[in-house]
Amino acid sequence: MTTPQETLEPGQPDTTPLWHGAGIIVIDKPRGPSSHQVAAWVGKMLGCQVGHAGTLDPQVSGILLIMLGNAVRLAPLLLKHDKEYVCLMRLHKDVDRQRIDEVAMEFTGRIYQRPPRRSAVKRLLRIRTIQQLDILGVEGKLVLMKVRCDAGTYIRSLCHHMGLALGVGAHMQELRRTRSGVFDERTMHTLHDLQDACCAAAVGNRAALDAMIVSVDAAVPDLPSVVVRDTAVDALCHGAALAGVGVLRCDEFRKDQIVAVLTEKKEFVGLGKALAASAIWKPGKTGLFVAMTTVFLAPGTYPRGWKKAIKPEKPAKS
Repeated sequence: MTTPQETLEPGQPDTTPLWHGAGIIVIDKPRGPSSHQVAAWVGKMLGCQVGHAGTLDPQVSGILLIMLGNAVRLAPLLLKHDKEYVCLMRLHKDVDRQRIDEVAMEFTGRIYQRPPRRSAVKRLLRIRTIQQLDILGVEGKLVLMKVRCDAGTYIRSLCHHMGLALGVGAHMQELRRTRSGVFDERTMHTLHDLQDACCAAAVGNRAALDAMIVSVDAAVPDLPSVVVRDTAVDALCHGAALAGVGVLRCDEFRKDQIVAVLTEKKEFVGLGKALAASAIWKPGKTGLFVAMTTVFLAPGTYPRGWKKAIKPEKPAKS
């Protein structure tokens, strides 16, 4: 069986980049390669800058979010997404099923964790929340369970601690990530599916590839939104702060909260930090309202509705 990396050069008849701009593709990472290797293969196939959010160990499979182009600016938000895993835990001795269910209940909620020794981060004690821990089945010493948890939860550590609580010891045998934020297994694609789509796109059939790549705003559906006037869009794309007079309508949010800035056509301009709570805004009110932190819409997409300041001429030297 060949890997996507081995088929890249003979498989693509054209070296022209197949993707421009921002986007996200949800990859079904296989066991074996690292997350960095998978992201590199995707970047080589598409001919664009890439990044990934939520690193998976080489022997872990499942959802890996690959950010394309300047969508890498979304990394801080994507890394905070809640996660869901299906885990196969191996107990070191047989345990009654009822006791396993009881311990699963004990580990639901806020727990203390220290990253494993093999992790790449500092081994500082942290608190994470296990929102749901369901025992799907028990066969001998093997326990299959589904875990929904905060970002940054170590399932390997969870298995170890559950084994200690059961008094027999345990370790994680297999792990698969089945959800990250709003993305689940229904939205992901294998590397070979992507390679086939890239080959088709290289000869003019882009339908399959375009269907795989989702817009950046799909990753932040829960953020409150601010809809702005068309005349304000280009200024925001150049990094200007949003004034209240440029706002058409907005959802409810508090000061310092991250908001999604949209055009009247629901195009995603970018993300911003609220400089004031939405409760104080009224149509036509002056003053700065949102400071843009991340811009995805290219300058010039909308006509410029602002004027450059004219600098006074310097007096001629005598």
